[in-house]
Amino acid sequence: MNKERIDKVLDYLNGKGYKYDYYEHPEAPTIAIAKQHWRDDGSKHCKNLFFRNHKGNRHYLVVLDCEQDLDIHDLEQRLHQGKLTFASPARMEKYLGITPGSVSPFGLINDAENHVHLFLDSNLTKYDSLSFHPNDNHATVVISKEEFARYLQEVGNSYEYIEMY
Repeated sequence: MNKERIDKVLDYLNGKGYKYDYYEHPEAPTIAIAKQHWRDDGSKHCKNLFFRNHKGNRHYLVVLDCEQDLDIHDLEQRLHQGKLTFASPARMEKYLGITPGSVSPFGLINDAENHVHLFLDSNLTKYDSLSFHPNDNHATVVISKEEFARYLQEVGNSYEYIEMY
């Protein structure tokens, strides 16, 4: 467990007065493993994917319902950003301060230049709360959609909700 990464997220949320729930669990680097440890808290658990464009000069965080599969070619058509590939661990560290298996919108607190653009599944707006790793896959943060919307405004990265499937 990387307590420093978790503490940075929790300190950020606490410092700005966010309401959220937090719990720890065994390492969960994939959705399949995470499902074994998620609490039945009513939140929508999310899948978070980090991409780069063909030139490597633009980076995108894509957040969707964990129950959905996403075809990368279909995603390329929907995002209109050209050819996409998964970003390397080095790029994850550089732009989001995270490692593979811990990708989360909370990584945006480490993107001081607001380089990463966030695409969110429009279906996520149907849920009262969402859950994400706090930049480490040994824990989960559950946050209401209202608090998450405030977080997106305050963190300052560009974002948009789109139909993904």
